[in-house]
This record gives sequence, structure tokens and C-alpha cells, in this order.
Amino acid sequence: MIKINYYLKTDKVKLNGESPIFAKVTLENKVISFSTGKSISHERWTQTNRLNGSLKLEKERMLRSSLDLFKDKIEKGYYGLYRINDKTSLEELKQVITGKSVDNTIFLLPLFEKHNVFFQLKVESNERSSASLQKYQRSKDLIASFIKAKYGLKDIDVAKINSAFIYNLESFLKYESEFKGKIGIKNNSVVKYFKNFKTVFNHAIKMGMVEKNPFDCYTGKLNIQEATFLSQAELDKIENKVFKVERLERVKNIFLFSCYTGYAPIDACNLTEENLIEDGNKNMWIKANRAKTGTKANVPLLPSSKRIIDKYSGQQCGLIPKLSNQKMNAYLKEIADLCGINKHLTWYVSRHTFATTVTLGNGIKIENVSAMMGHSSIKQTQHYAKVLDTNIMEDMGKLILKYK
Repeated sequence: MIKINYYLKTDKVKLNGESPIFAKVTLENKVISFSTGKSISHERWTQTNRLNGSLKLEKERMLRSSLDLFKDKIEKGYYGLYRINDKTSLEELKQVITGKSVDNTIFLLPLFEKHNVFFQLKVESNERSSASLQKYQRSKDLIASFIKAKYGLKDIDVAKINSAFIYNLESFLKYESEFKGKIGIKNNSVVKYFKNFKTVFNHAIKMGMVEKNPFDCYTGKLNIQEATFLSQAELDKIENKVFKVERLERVKNIFLFSCYTGYAPIDACNLTEENLIEDGNKNMWIKANRAKTGTKANVPLLPSSKRIIDKYSGQQCGLIPKLSNQKMNAYLKEIADLCGINKHLTWYVSRHTFATTVTLGNGIKIENVSAMMGHSSIKQTQHYAKVLDTNIMEDMGKLILKYK
């Protein structure tokens, strides 16, 4: 917290008998002083209690008003610098107040640091997931690697970020960046990193640190890929298969639970009995907010989901056993082989299966599917939801009967 006090510099007396008034600024046990450009006699300074008492002379009332304005100027100058850099020094503040030249360079990496500290608070409040925070931290590391590789610098002035910088960064990420021995990042991941870059700058704009977002000019697009999902026959194969190995049986049930609720892995693992809600009609729901976006994802409890919850009730803190995404995917590959399913089976396939086979395939409206999946728009749902041949045949069957 910055503190400002005024004092009289009595070792300097003007010909008119007045001494200059100085401002003493204190910040974290550090002190700096500079002249206010105003003066008063030692006698009047003392008699008016440093201009804090009742003032009868117009000249002294105007002098106190000037000092109040000067104090406001110091405070505004400090907080203006603090928004850019919370490590602002008193020397920088003095340069701003006295009108001397000051380095207005705004570096890139501190913007990421401030955003990530803010995002950490959201994670701690369960508003966002720790996985999302890791992606922002990774985004900062990637852009730092680019600056070092291309410019030989530890950081760069935000003012120097132009379209050339941005598209050189895209090229670097796609073809030159290295992580765990792997060179280059695929297009969709690069586009998502650029979305993170843009979000960081939008946060900096809100905080008054920068005025515009240089990443607004980026036009990279996601390559839309076909979402893998299980047909009803494949889903039945897994559900009807009894595994003698408990490890695989547990993984099967976790996967099926996600198939019948649509919850992403992190959301499924976070569910507890508190998320089980009975409505006024005695219908059971699972009600939760998505860790990724914080949006509501309320899903009626299907009998298949309830059987799995009952099976593992009281055996762990959550509704279902917890397992890492990495282990789940490794074991699901084994399950796919044993069930004769020729698809790359991952935990996330369950979410696609819920959207396509379990809901839309059984006539649920896409608006309702979108709400259950916690999507902010139907456009998101359309990426998961595919039109099935059975649905087409069912609708066309009505038309065939008409033409007969």
C-alpha cells in the first residue's frame, strides 16, 4: 500500500522566508521524496498543523487544494504503473510524476504470468480445471521458446508484435517446436494455442495493460475431423462382455457410465452423491457444472448409469472409481481388442457415443442433447452428433409409405 506524507524542507529557505514542501512516498518500507513545487513559511506550516487545521487565509486553502491534487496525481500514477507491472519501483513513479522520460516498454511474458495467476484463482475456486491451466502455462512456454529461438531474447516488447511475428510463430509451432523429443505440433493444437494467446491479451486489455489484441489478425482454422463413436451393436458388445480381470471390468463400467451420461472424463471423476438430485416428479438427475467451461450439464439418470453407481456405491468418494485418463485409454485399447471392435477406443469416445448413438440415435432433440452436454451452442454439439443411417431410414420409411 502506497503512503504519501508532506514535510517542509527547512534547510532551504527562500528570500521571502518560505521553505519548499516535499512529498515523502513510502512503499513496502522503501522511501522516496520529491518537490511539490509549493512552499510556505515554517511558522505558518506549524500553526496550521501542516495545512491540516482550519485555514482562514485563501492562499493557504488554495495551497492545501494543490497538495490534495498532487497526492491524487501520485496515487493515479502509481496504480497506472501497477496495472502494467506489479513490481513497479518508486524511481519509475518519480519519473512519471516529475515528467522525466520513462521506459514505457510492456513485455509479453508478464501478460501471460498475470493471466495465469488470475486463472489459478479460478481453478482453486473450482470454476475452471487444472488441465486448462496447464494449457495456458504450456502456451507461455511455447511463446517464450519462439522468442528465444527467433530473436535470441528472453522477452519481447508487445509493441513489436505484428502480423509477421504472429505467422512466424505459427510456422515455428507447426514445424520447429520440440516437446519430449517430438518436433512440430499438429494444426488443430496450434489453432487452440493461438486461441489461448488471444485470451491472454483480452485479459490484459480488461486490466488496462494493453490497448489492442495483436492476435486478432490470426485466421487459422481447425480441421474438422470425424468424431469416433460406437454404434449400438458395438456398445452392446462391451456391455455384455464380462471380464474376469477386475481391472478391465472396472474400466468397462467407467466407460459405460460416460456413454450413458455424456460427461467428459474430468467431469465424470468429479461427480459425488451431492450431484444426484431428485426432482418433484421423483425423477433422478445428475446435476453438475463442466470443469472446462463452468456451464451446466444436467443429465437424467438412465437405468444403466444407476446400475454402475449402485455397483460402486460406498467404495470411493465419487460416484464411480477414479482412474487417470492415460491408464483408461491404455486399458480401453485392450477392451476394444477383446470385444473385436476395430476402432481407436478412448475415454472421450464415450462422450461422442452419448451424443450420437444414445441420444440422437433414439430420437432426442439436438437442443436437449446440447443442454445435457453443457454446450454453449448447438454448433458445438453438431461436431459430435452424426446423422445415423437408422434415423434416415426411419424418416424416409414414412415417405416410402406415402408414395406406395
